[in-house]
Amino acid sequence: MHGKWKSLGKPSSQHTHTHTHTHTHTHTQTLLPVSLLLPRFMSEMEREISFRTECGLYYSYYKQMLQAPSIQEGLSELIHDNLTESKRTINLLQRMNIYQEVFLSVLYRLLPIQSYLEPVYFYIYTVFSLQAVYVIALYLTAWLLSGSWLAGTLSGVWYLLNRVDTTRVEFTISLRENWSLPFLALQVTAITCYLRPQLTALQQKVLVWLMYVTTFCFCLTWQFNQFILLVQALVIFTLDCGDFLTGTQVTTMYLVQVFGLLSVWLLQFCNSMILGSLVLSFIVAALFIRHCQSGLKTGSPLVRLAKLLLHSAMVLLLTVTINYLAKKALQLRSDEHIFKFIKSKLALGLTRDFDASLYLCEEAFGRLPLDTLERLGGTLLLYPYVLTLLLLSAMLAAAAFTPLHVEGRTSGKGGGEERAAAFRPDVAYNLLHTLFYGLLAFSTMRMKYIWTGHMCAVAAYGVCGKELWTLLLNTLRCNSRVLLRLVRYAVPLLVMGCLYYKFWPKLMEELSELREFFDPDTVELMTWISTKTPKRAVFAGSMQLLAGIKLCTGRVLTNHPHYEDKDLRERTKQVYQVYARRSPEEVHSILRAIGADYVVLENSICYEKRHSRGCRLRDLLDQANGHIMDGPGENDPDLVPASHPRFCEAIKTETEAYGALFTRTFQNKTFHVYRVKKKSKKSSKEPSGAQ
Repeated sequence: MHGKWKSLGKPSSQHTHTHTHTHTHTHTQTLLPVSLLLPRFMSEMEREISFRTECGLYYSYYKQMLQAPSIQEGLSELIHDNLTESKRTINLLQRMNIYQEVFLSVLYRLLPIQSYLEPVYFYIYTVFSLQAVYVIALYLTAWLLSGSWLAGTLSGVWYLLNRVDTTRVEFTISLRENWSLPFLALQVTAITCYLRPQLTALQQKVLVWLMYVTTFCFCLTWQFNQFILLVQALVIFTLDCGDFLTGTQVTTMYLVQVFGLLSVWLLQFCNSMILGSLVLSFIVAALFIRHCQSGLKTGSPLVRLAKLLLHSAMVLLLTVTINYLAKKALQLRSDEHIFKFIKSKLALGLTRDFDASLYLCEEAFGRLPLDTLERLGGTLLLYPYVLTLLLLSAMLAAAAFTPLHVEGRTSGKGGGEERAAAFRPDVAYNLLHTLFYGLLAFSTMRMKYIWTGHMCAVAAYGVCGKELWTLLLNTLRCNSRVLLRLVRYAVPLLVMGCLYYKFWPKLMEELSELREFFDPDTVELMTWISTKTPKRAVFAGSMQLLAGIKLCTGRVLTNHPHYEDKDLRERTKQVYQVYARRSPEEVHSILRAIGADYVVLENSICYEKRHSRGCRLRDLLDQANGHIMDGPGENDPDLVPASHPRFCEAIKTETEAYGALFTRTFQNKTFHVYRVKKKSKKSSKEPSGAQ
């Protein structure tokens, strides 16, 4: 059976910066990476089209570095780039997390592999090798927690069988998270080992360095690192409040995060977004309040609870204050769209903000679908995970509210060490890690890939760990050393036997399937652009399509999918007016102001039916412009009828008003390309908001 791949020009979802690919889980077959399965004789352009959305943009910089005359010139082109955003010269190493492409291109140029391994396969194999590192990290975490190698094996098996929910590498190879999550998993492994008791001073130093290196690599490879580290900092803060860690451990783990972020800040040419991140403000606030307050963890449970609530409130207040002052001082507005999205996500007020609405309407930023849990249950992962979570949470709560012994304090024994005797800190960390990231996954589906991978390690620990089986056997009053050992080995082997019987034939069938590349419309468009337009021609269009144009043709773009810049977001909104109800004069002024020579219109956006009314791109534009949405349904009372027809539809009539400003130069079933004339025959004013 041959699957047909949709390309950049035929998105299954809205053209947003979310770099998501909506998975359809109504079938069991796997979509393997198209570039890996395509025949070697396939054209380079057809291979490159398989890098959809933001993936194409990132891969284009790897290609650019390889085509540069030298490594030094390639780096200079990236630092002084004038192709990614027309009429602007930007530092790509500062704006984007593309050091991995730089490193890989340098490695490919230096290694003697050019004669037998093409660049695209070197790139793909590297990303897939990182997924193997991810599995190894889960293996080690499960082994460290349980003390059984079977736990590590079981976690790896679960990860592979649940790959639809644990990774997106099969669909979108170049996504930043496919580079970064293996390093996050390695960092969790290093933390798990660091929190184990009775480590020597040398072992502690080695593990601190491992935590720093993995944190640094994770932060360097994903622009959303600050939000992931914020959740991790909250985990550390909670463990500190519960007195499960020593003061040295808390400070060390906070400082590892700080130095990891600051190292990336230096490499990214002092990127202000990092200094203005919430996680840095939170760590400064937490360390300062911790230093100023004493006797926080003493007294009766009620007194301790009151103190901790006051402590948390003070940390929160100081965090908000520091972050506000930092952003004012840095004049930072690059990440404001994320906070607008979070505000709307938490139902703190409806918004017509275009950028926030793009997030809210994207399926990947919605809540976790229930069919995810059904799939996880089908592989026998969910049930031991939930049971482990419940038992560990009860044990953690009991340990947290157990008063510390005075003898321990007077003898010089730290509270964290005493609490560790009741509940292992490495287990406590992994428990809160999976709880916090689980809540994040349920609120935002895209974040499930951080949670589901770690689920495998936690569930494997539950199946193979001594503590949980000891508790269960003691409850049943049949605990013995022989029975405990028998259960710890028999149950995981039985689970793996069931999984082998159920899934092995399907897995082999999926791996044997050959998938066919089929997207003649996009190939035709890219071929026309490459052969019929000037090399320095500037193209306007949807973010998703322009990323493909950058990769396949090397032409200059007006906008692109990397959305972490306020000016670029405003420019994208202006370019998207081609799908709104605006006059030809207004659209022409917008496009000429940003230097566009050609604009590509896509039928899949202009006549979009996939999203419900109110979430189609044209609806978002109408609402942002204050216009009534088309189609049946209610509109807000303050919206007014537009005075012009929808541009993407009206331009196809080729009336004089449009023909005077635009000339159609290419069309097929999917795309319509118009040349933007340099001079208008009718005088027109530049519209408000044009760049």
